Amino acid sequence: MNIRFLGNWLNRHEAGQGVALAVAFADDPEGVAEMFSECEMLRAHARAAGLELDGTPASLEALDQLMPRWRRDPEAAPWLGNDAGFYLGTVIIRTVPGARWQVWPNGQPVVVLASGRELNVIESGVSWAMTGSPELSQAYAEASEG
Repeated sequence: MNIRFLGNWLNRHEAGQGVALAVAFADDPEGVAEMFSECEMLRAHARAAGLELDGTPASLEALDQLMPRWRRDPEAAPWLGNDAGFYLGTVIIRTVPGARWQVWPNGQPVVVLASGRELNVIESGVSWAMTGSPELSQAYAEASEG
């Protein structure tokens, strides 16, 4: 998992990336959730294709329809996948009642549904960026069912 926005924090602390994220989340869960929602690379790719990401399930469907030109760049796809996972998670927590972010002690962010089920949205996003499966809208539909 590569999380770019932790770079400055890591430069000021002697912790690994996963520990840094877990500590930051414990200290400021809303601030970390806000960082998760930024998804700069994904937003730039979407904007270049004429799509504005508005945090709705419909925007996930629109992302699924984009031509996956990023797959030509093996270095960009994982970064874009991280952003796609964070965006998927952001849409879920904003629209599915009871859903929330959780960061495991190793730093892995997951979405926890009201039922207690944990979703590794980052893994789903990276898989989507690399292979197109699962579709982001499909992952959202499964999450919204509980």
